[in-house]
Amino acid sequence: MSVRRDGNAVRKAFSSPLASVFVIAVTVLWTVPTVGLLVTSLRPKQDVTADGWWNALLHPDFGLDNYHTVLFEGGSGVSTGLMPFLVNSLAISVPATLFPLVLAAMAAYALAWVRFKGSDTLFFVVFALQVVPMQMALIPLLQLFSGGAHLGSLTVVPALDLKGTYVPVWLAHTMFALPLAIFLLHNFMAQLPRDLMEAAVVDGASHFKIFRSIVLPLCTPALASFAIFQFLWVWNDLLVALTFAGGTPEVAPMTVRLAQLSGSFGGRWELLTAGAFLSIVIPLGVFFALQRYFVRGLLAGSVKG
Repeated sequence: MSVRRDGNAVRKAFSSPLASVFVIAVTVLWTVPTVGLLVTSLRPKQDVTADGWWNALLHPDFGLDNYHTVLFEGGSGVSTGLMPFLVNSLAISVPATLFPLVLAAMAAYALAWVRFKGSDTLFFVVFALQVVPMQMALIPLLQLFSGGAHLGSLTVVPALDLKGTYVPVWLAHTMFALPLAIFLLHNFMAQLPRDLMEAAVVDGASHFKIFRSIVLPLCTPALASFAIFQFLWVWNDLLVALTFAGGTPEVAPMTVRLAQLSGSFGGRWELLTAGAFLSIVIPLGVFFALQRYFVRGLLAGSVKG
């Protein structure tokens, strides 16, 4: 009874007018830098260097010249525009989000509902892999991709010769994402009603049909939540892209070119802000497209009834 009373008190506190004012204030403070970034990216160079972005709200002088320059011409010592690197970022981020999502969903279902010897041990091993630092695995993976794996004179894994392709970046992001994805999706799937699964088995449904027709639709919030996190992580990544893509224009993502665009002294703010705003538009679009599943996926299993 006291737990319910405490829960009602907490719910009432978070729905009070004071809490609403606090949330609005935090939202405004969080949004102001993004608005400043957008306004600066639309202003001509002489205005950016002359005064603050807020002055443009009183005397607007906006245009899209900065975006045209940064997308198709370059600038600040950069010979090519940002457009090829924007395409590279999409070519890296979309598969590097879908691959771990598909593999983790199948693995999580198998660990949650297909009982076999050693399944619990395997799940704990997957859970323990989350503590392996990504930085510690970069060099071994790079050596594996470039030279293969050998035991003395025996070649276990031949040299893959993946230089200059997206494949090493896809594989690296997939490997780093799988432990957390399997852990999160397993916990979600394990809470699905057992009676529903048993009824499907009695009706003669195979594991594949149960997974495709029952589990995937019910797990849409969890899948969307992980997809948001994974897409944002891959899109904003610079370390993995530099390590496995090598920074070559054919496969380098937009983060590599933005680092070059900033230059040694951080000049050309109008171009840098235009490129930075472009880099956040697509992740924002992904987030707002999936945000209705986001809270449902985060809160799944936290309350019963």
